Amino acid sequence: MKVTVFIQREKKRITVGLQQHATVSTLLQQLQINPEVVLVVRNKAIILADTPLENKDTLELLSVISGG
Repeated sequence: MKVTVFIQREKKRITVGLQQHATVSTLLQQLQINPEVVLVVRNKAIILADTPLENKDTLELLSVISGG
């Protein structure tokens, strides 16, 4: 299956091929992105690491910013 991912920090959109039944965690591992530094959004809602992805999903990876 293929999903489209917009990486906010890099301002780029990519298409990623994944195995059927892949999850958000699988996607982040493949992209070598630490799950603690991004929020994954689908249809304007944050989704969790164990959320299954579907063919042709469009996702956004938003950088988590912290400070004091």
